[in-house]
Order: sequence, then structure tokens, then C-alpha cells
Amino acid sequence: MEKKIIQTNNAPAPIGPYSQAVAAGNLLFISGQVCIDPQSGELNNADVKAEAHQVMKNLQAILSQAGLSFNHVVKTTIFLSDMNLFAEVNEIYGSYFTGTFPARETIAVKGLPKSVNVEISMIAAY
Repeated sequence: MEKKIIQTNNAPAPIGPYSQAVAAGNLLFISGQVCIDPQSGELNNADVKAEAHQVMKNLQAILSQAGLSFNHVVKTTIFLSDMNLFAEVNEIYGSYFTGTFPARETIAVKGLPKSVNVEISMIAAY
């Protein structure tokens, strides 16, 4: 199976040995995104809602580069630094979808890159 690397300057450059996204077959696998503003390179983490919006904007930019939208997303994984943030992040996350929602799990973890509170990865179908 052939794979294609998806890269856009409208989302943060990877901070390690990984790609923003990889298309394989009819699926797009998007690496976990955090609240880095791609223009400034700074964290957009004034509060958890700002973080969640920036994460979703980064994911949207990658989907767009691949010719997709949130309507194509079939699975997401949300990582939170604290499950007490669930309601606020869930509200922001949900606002980016129309119609049906993808399958999802939300996991509280001990730590995330750059000490952020939210990281989200996605799988989309062409």
C-alpha cells in the first residue's frame, strides 16, 4: 500500500520524528495536535477553551490540506491532562462537527508535550 505524507504550514511543524498526517489507502491518519499557533510557534493556552480551539484549527488545517473536512473524520482520540477539563473541551470539540459525530475516546494522562492540557488525533476517510 502506498502512503502519502500530508504537510501544511497552516498547522504546527512536527516537534519530533513524525509527520503531521499520513494518507494510506482511503484513510488519513493525523498525528496528535496541541495548541501551538503555526504562525507564531507559541502556545495558545490562555485557558483550556483557547487550547481546544487552537487544536481544532490545527486539525482543520491538516484536513483541508488533504482535501477533507471534519465531516470525513471517523475516529478521534482526545488526551486531557485532567478529566475535570472534559466538559469545556467537549463543548469546543463538538462545535466543529455538523450532523453525525465520529467514534471517540477521551483519556486523562499524566502529561502531554509542552505541558499542554489537550492533544487530539484523528482518522479520516476519503
